[in-house]
Amino acid sequence: MTGFTWLAVALLGLEFAAGIALGLVYFRTLWWTTQRLCTDGRPVLVITLMIGRFALLGGMLYLASLAGALPLLAVAGGILLARALVLRRVRATAP
Repeated sequence: MTGFTWLAVALLGLEFAAGIALGLVYFRTLWWTTQRLCTDGRPVLVITLMIGRFALLGGMLYLASLAGALPLLAVAGGILLARALVLRRVRATAP
């Protein structure tokens, strides 16, 4: 028997939720470091955080790709949803 099982659907849901969490962390820290760069002007901190963000995002997407195409798409979809959520919140608080 081929097709989806409830366990596979639940795992895809968890991967989507992990993508949302990863995206929230990524885009919120992006906003935070942008604010620090504009106010504090400490480029070493900003560059360090940028490298850390890229490493975290790339590492998690790599791990998702090892599980297959559907888990990778679920994580990527969660990241895109988190991006939209963070942008909505930033635009609402921006002057």
